[in-house]
Amino acid sequence: MSTNRYLARGFAVVIAAGAVVLAGGGTAGAHVTANVSEPAKKGGYSKITFRVPNEDNTQGTVKLTLQFPKDTPVTSARPRPLPGWTTEVTKVTLDKPVKSAKGAEIKEAIGTITWTAQPGTRINPGEFQEFDISAGPLPDADQLVIPAIQTYDGAKGEVKWDAPPAGGAEPEHPAPVVKLAAAGAGEDAHGGAGTSADVKPATDSHTEAAAAGTDNTARWLGGIGLVVGALGLGLGIGATLRAKKVTARGGDQA
Repeated sequence: MSTNRYLARGFAVVIAAGAVVLAGGGTAGAHVTANVSEPAKKGGYSKITFRVPNEDNTQGTVKLTLQFPKDTPVTSARPRPLPGWTTEVTKVTLDKPVKSAKGAEIKEAIGTITWTAQPGTRINPGEFQEFDISAGPLPDADQLVIPAIQTYDGAKGEVKWDAPPAGGAEPEHPAPVVKLAAAGAGEDAHGGAGTSADVKPATDSHTEAAAAGTDNTARWLGGIGLVVGALGLGLGIGATLRAKKVTARGGDQA
């Protein structure tokens, strides 16, 4: 009887470990993030992809608003068309005008970019969507923090991603951040040596999505393999115990 109890405990431990592996795939990337396929450089242009996961089990995401800061202004941004979504770009007047690469005074910068889902479109539970923009010139700063507002179609309402990442523990709703590198010598105004950095292959976002899917698949397969291995181990131990009992009985009869 004691052997059976040990086996039951072993099964519980291994199955729990498998559950942890499976659950881990849903938390690591469950934030609104800003990604670039190439280093974003100060004074240059870049395509920025905002990945928006749906963190609710029953409601869908129907709106995303990016809020650009006035202290590190971006004076130009163009959203990439996304089927099923409408876009709106607003501008704000800067407290202190900035100079363009040609020395012109610029008094306005991007204020917000909003994507709104058309009827019948939303980011469903368990899914994510990517929103692309081409933006620049990027500010002369180490990073560009872009708070976001994610709107759901139910009682959850709005989720504000505006707490900037800080040292130590990650905040619950960190704002998307783009790290900015120093511009290299010989680069043109768009961030590349004769090549505009805001023109990226159309497959960029699909490649990132495929990578995310591959990572989640590997986690699931790893967890399933762990559970199957535990079952196989239990069956093997059980067969060995049964064989020993049969042998013992045969010895007693002899």
